[in-house]
Amino acid sequence: MRHFVSALCGATLALAAPAFAQDQGGAGGAEVRQPVVVELYTSQGCASCPPADEFLAELAAHEEVIALALHVDYWDYIGWEDSFAQAAFTERQKSYARAVKSRMIYTPQMIVGGLDRVEGHTPDAVVKLIGKHLAVERPVRLTLGRDGDQLVIRAVAEPPLTEGVEVQLVRYMPEAVVEIARGENAGKTVTYHNIVTEWTKLADWPGLTPLEMVVPAPGADPVVVILQEVGPAAVLAAARVE
Repeated sequence: MRHFVSALCGATLALAAPAFAQDQGGAGGAEVRQPVVVELYTSQGCASCPPADEFLAELAAHEEVIALALHVDYWDYIGWEDSFAQAAFTERQKSYARAVKSRMIYTPQMIVGGLDRVEGHTPDAVVKLIGKHLAVERPVRLTLGRDGDQLVIRAVAEPPLTEGVEVQLVRYMPEAVVEIARGENAGKTVTYHNIVTEWTKLADWPGLTPLEMVVPAPGADPVVVILQEVGPAAVLAAARVE
């Protein structure tokens, strides 16, 4: 499966990238690809999740993808408390469900670009959706820069947005190994990747004039900024600094 996923990702993303690259770049500037955000809702207590966790690691190896693992807490009751789970991530997943008038949430579940939902472990469907999002023209250019413990965020929308977006900051731990002693995955040792530790709304941006913000971002963990329509809905831009 690992080699299949790598080949599928490589082929699909390679096909999508040229169409995406043509939409980027400004006057006299180099073309910059904006990656697609993929959120995995997972749990250490979910027997169906380890294959999806492994697939997320595959996705995380591609520069065109910002792969983020959000550990939910609603599996904790069955005997193993997820060491990365946050109630806020469960609520974010529920918000996605409410946005499409659904009463159901799932693990594993992947959400691509803030819009497309894939329940269960279905790598080919996720990769095709990533290709679809890469090929879509995006109206927003987003750049990040580090200045010591400060993060400089700049964005411009051309043409200006008709609806504003939320400016969100995400921190994640690149990798951790967990020995699971109880619950559905008892006895397994699982390596998790891109484990979200913080997901914070910084501001609302109308998208009519350029955005420039300086915010604290101490520590060595990578930083991601996401500009997302309210809903939560479409991710219009995302960028990462290591």
